[in-house]
Amino acid sequence: MIHRRLFITLVFAWLTACAYATTWDEPWQEDVIKNADYFVLANVKSATEKKGITIEIIKTLGGPELKGSLSITDYYLLSFGSYSGRYDEFDFPQDIKKCYFFIKKNAEGHYCMATPTAGYAKIKAGKVYATYRHSYHQALVPVDDYELTMTAIFNNYHKLPYNKQAITDYIDKYIKLKPSGFAKDEVETFFAQHVALECIYHLRLTGYYDQLLPFFHDRSNFHNQVSAARALISYNTPICKQELMKVIIDTTNDIFVQVICIWSLSEFKPTELKEQLIQIKETASTKENGFGGDIMDPRVGTMFPTVREALIKLIDSL
Repeated sequence: MIHRRLFITLVFAWLTACAYATTWDEPWQEDVIKNADYFVLANVKSATEKKGITIEIIKTLGGPELKGSLSITDYYLLSFGSYSGRYDEFDFPQDIKKCYFFIKKNAEGHYCMATPTAGYAKIKAGKVYATYRHSYHQALVPVDDYELTMTAIFNNYHKLPYNKQAITDYIDKYIKLKPSGFAKDEVETFFAQHVALECIYHLRLTGYYDQLLPFFHDRSNFHNQVSAARALISYNTPICKQELMKVIIDTTNDIFVQVICIWSLSEFKPTELKEQLIQIKETASTKENGFGGDIMDPRVGTMFPTVREALIKLIDSL
């Protein structure tokens, strides 16, 4: 049975015993992409604990063109929560032979990836283990679809042009279908809809409000609700604000979804709702919130607020 918080989980069997006592605040995918200089497809030539990962570029999909071989020897978004000694080893999964990487060149001229668990996407049997939201939440995506959509997202964040017509065609193909789930005959459509919804979020696309609502109201599927709540960030209207408020107010809703709604609402700077938000805060959940998962996973250090904490931050910003 698939855990409702994790629809595809990378198996981090490569983490050493030392790493089990080490935790970090795993970045969201938009931060991984915004802070990267390059988006590439590469063959993994070698990976050693001390020397890092040596790759051979197959093609550059985003950013200045990279060619030939290079070594990834550091991280650009690794923020420790706790650690036992330094975590500077590269215990990269040995089964990965071809992989997409988001890479940054730091001030010392070293090539870096985001964290030990973010900033790369492996390929297996023609499918990409793709992150559009957070490494805790991944989808299996065909190579062509991944390259189309992730290149568009990378280019958009770096203020570069992308194939808008191809993205529109992709989104239209899946967003008009009824929300899918994890059933065997639905899961491929579910992954494609996840990608479409997250593209709307990352690219800040408008014109999909009515199509988003069935996903937003799908309380049977946590992931549909989260992606739709993120995608609503493009719709700064009174009716959209009220849709978000309904979920925030209703304490029977998933608390993770409630926080995502608060984050989307915060983008609108809703000063007219400040007094109502103050009232909601008084009875808002203070229950520990987050991605769940294995307590031995070093990503347990990822920061995620309670509903009340998210509301306080929003109120203080108004």
